[in-house]
Amino acid sequence: MKYPLLLLFVLLTFTTNAQKITTQDSIKVFYDKLFSALKIGYLHKKAVNWRVVESETKQNLTQYSSFKNSLNEIKPLFDKIKANHCLVYHKQDKYSATRKTISKDDYSEQWKEKYDTKPGFEAKVIDGKYGYILMPGMVFFDTSSDNIHKIAQPLYDQIAQIKAKNKIEGWIIDLRFNTGGNSWPMLLALYDFLGDHDIGGSLNVNKRQVNKIKLSKGQYIDNAKSISYITPNGALLDTSKVALITGVLTGSSGEVTAMAFKGRPNTTFIGENTAGFTTGNISWPLPFDSTMALTSSYDCDRNGDYYEQLIPDIAVSKQDNFDDLLLDKNIQEAIKFIMRAG
Repeated sequence: MKYPLLLLFVLLTFTTNAQKITTQDSIKVFYDKLFSALKIGYLHKKAVNWRVVESETKQNLTQYSSFKNSLNEIKPLFDKIKANHCLVYHKQDKYSATRKTISKDDYSEQWKEKYDTKPGFEAKVIDGKYGYILMPGMVFFDTSSDNIHKIAQPLYDQIAQIKAKNKIEGWIIDLRFNTGGNSWPMLLALYDFLGDHDIGGSLNVNKRQVNKIKLSKGQYIDNAKSISYITPNGALLDTSKVALITGVLTGSSGEVTAMAFKGRPNTTFIGENTAGFTTGNISWPLPFDSTMALTSSYDCDRNGDYYEQLIPDIAVSKQDNFDDLLLDKNIQEAIKFIMRAG
């Protein structure tokens, strides 16, 4: 009986060692690709001592006994290289640098209650004459033209229906829950308000403009390349009165969307300073069904201007009311603007 037990012990030992080798191999493959991507595409790559950072990271990785746990090393890595807008998505989890803590003192109870419902897109009429659009964040990984169109067109159609069926005196675009994601379908959905104009672009590390983004006849065009489109319906609203509402968690795609309205006539910004993630991310595939949002540029407005964060023209803080929008101080200020914008 001793021989089968000995054989079982040997097999278990071999299996355990094989698992360790497999785990460490997986970790090495993943982080080799991660560092390669950062060295190629990261906006501030030339400011990083890659030899030191890579050596320290690989030393730290030896402590991990599972691939999943090794992903916790992404946070200190991003902290070291100041990649505060980069994100790695793996299955249902995401990994980022240490983020500024938002406490309950930074937002209203009404905002939190609405946020907890995971609000989606809304388009409706309030007080019979004001168009209201809630544009939330949108995170997805299929960035094909067809998928962008599939997301954007129904949103655009809801706005177009309100435009066609009501006599709207002005529009309110609410970005308070737009915490990030992909701005392409957002901007396409808002095409009528932006019209056939330049709406933004990208700056290099020296803040020199390297590309322009524009909308034209329903198409989203990046440096002369059509990314996706919506099918427009009816007259443009590019000179209509528009008030944009921002909050402390309006970030990334929310800020890009707000920035697209900078320089637009008959426009005002209301609410709170935005989160300050005004750098452009590209999607970079990584091993084992992972994806990185890799910071590769600064965002700019239609005039090539960069903003560390967007500061509203009319400051309103923690006076939200999503139970009755007409009691919301941001909405009240928006209506005042629409009434006097003339």
